[in-house]
Amino acid sequence: MSKIGLYFGSFNPIHTGHIVIAGYMTEFTPIEEIWFVVSPQNPLKRKGTLLDNYQRLHMVNLGIGKNYRMKASDIEFHLPLPSYTIHTLAYLEEKHSGHTFSLVMGEDNLHTLHKWKNAAELVKRYELYVYPRPRSAKPSSSALDTILSRAKIRYVKAPLMDISGTFIRRGIRQGRDMSYFMPAPVWKYIDEMGYYRK
Repeated sequence: MSKIGLYFGSFNPIHTGHIVIAGYMTEFTPIEEIWFVVSPQNPLKRKGTLLDNYQRLHMVNLGIGKNYRMKASDIEFHLPLPSYTIHTLAYLEEKHSGHTFSLVMGEDNLHTLHKWKNAAELVKRYELYVYPRPRSAKPSSSALDTILSRAKIRYVKAPLMDISGTFIRRGIRQGRDMSYFMPAPVWKYIDEMGYYRK
């Protein structure tokens, strides 16, 4: 039975920080594979700078290359919107009964867990692998404290990289060379397609 870490995100675009976290999880924790679950565009929300679902999925595939311990997943593109993590996990468990699933998340996401759909059930059923995020202060919330007290949390001392999609998109819009912050094939694709320039 393989232990899979699910790493949810918009990956707009995938960058070096994401790859480092995924690599750390597969090398220094019991997680055997990381699946990058690309979040779909919500048709009810303004698109803004979010690229099309399949463009972002393609960039994840470019970013992970031939790393056999990482996989890009479009599972949420085929599930009803809005996407809820608990529903995605239930679907994956049904389709992949030979795997056990855990969640990989930054500390900033952990601090909003009490607002997630069916959070109590989520933390009861799934282990959380949490990596540090800069400036991620825990809010004062009794609802959050209750959820966290029930959760199976593994705090992972992964390298702290303060890179974000927002930072990368802003840099590209300003005409800066942002190639240092993402895998070379991802940068090449973004540059060739002219993404994020406006």
